[in-house]
Amino acid sequence: MMMKPQLHLTAAIVAVIVTTWFAYNYSVEPSNQQNAVSKLSSHYETVPIQNDAVGPESFAFDPHGEGPYTGVSDGRIIKWHRTQNRWVNFAVTSSHRDDECGGPSHDEHPKTEHICGRPLGLCFSILSGELYVADAYKGLVVVEPNGGTARKVISHVEGEPLAFTNSLDIDQRTGAVYFTSSSSKYERRNYVSLILSRDNTGRLMKYEPQSGQVSVLLNNLTFANGVALSKDGNYILIVETTSCRVLRYWLETPKAGTLEVFADLPGFPDNIKRSPRGGFWVGIYSKREKFIQWILSYPWVGKALLRLPLDITKTYSYLAKLKGSTGLAIRLSEKGDVLEIFEDRSRNRGKSISEVEERDGILWVGSIDAPFAAKYSSLVAQG
Repeated sequence: MMMKPQLHLTAAIVAVIVTTWFAYNYSVEPSNQQNAVSKLSSHYETVPIQNDAVGPESFAFDPHGEGPYTGVSDGRIIKWHRTQNRWVNFAVTSSHRDDECGGPSHDEHPKTEHICGRPLGLCFSILSGELYVADAYKGLVVVEPNGGTARKVISHVEGEPLAFTNSLDIDQRTGAVYFTSSSSKYERRNYVSLILSRDNTGRLMKYEPQSGQVSVLLNNLTFANGVALSKDGNYILIVETTSCRVLRYWLETPKAGTLEVFADLPGFPDNIKRSPRGGFWVGIYSKREKFIQWILSYPWVGKALLRLPLDITKTYSYLAKLKGSTGLAIRLSEKGDVLEIFEDRSRNRGKSISEVEERDGILWVGSIDAPFAAKYSSLVAQG
């Protein structure tokens, strides 16, 4: 039965109002429990991404310390060349790229991600020198040390395609790759629908290069996102974006096989990386408020929004940019306590934070929607 035009209009208005709230309420202050704040020096630098690409979502340094390397919206993996002070092309994750890949505007890139690839999490294996990449559409792929076109490693698990491969980390002792699939129903470009539906088809998996074996370690995760192994490899941390929390899954010790909540967060987390100063950096895409918590507390509300005749992901992205909501990052201790908060509204306004990679006294700050990577040096923590 066709919906009357008046109902279409009403539904659209309701969706716009709710989505506006969604964008507006992300701009609240962090919770008072976060009592450690970072003091930033004046040395700040943006490193623009060429060819109208955006979204340096994650960073990796190779075994020689060169880089960082990062994936961007047109499917390329680029490398920061320090002596030339510019990005250079290193690899692509799709062997089926066509003339539409890389142009004409980054606003059009989501439409061709399934063709061009969208590299997200990435990490070098010290044992092989290869770069493993979690491509949102191509699955787990690997790039040779000298770059080029990635080779497919895993695109299906247990007979089911990987709809949204997201992040990874490598146990450098064995070469084992731990990676996440955010959902078996929603693709990356429909991430808002993934959140509103409270989809819980996310998984944590393990790939062992020597045997080629793939195993599923955890099922039923809500928007499984970033992963980070502890320094000793005893456990792995998994970000659940929808639940705004970090989980800890024990791999070794008598606790092996057990899952527990590691930390609850004041916003929607993305990636997680170990800090050389101890603990873990968590990138917070955007903050949350009680209104958002209310929506997520009642699954029927999110499902009703998804049935409306509106592209809610596109609408949210537009309104979030219009509002200028800003992400932040939190450094957690090995016990899950807040050690440090990173937030720079004046220079990062309107940009999400997907990841913080700390290297040689520099914070490389990534974002899924920024046309640059940000560099902060001489970070001094207080608290």
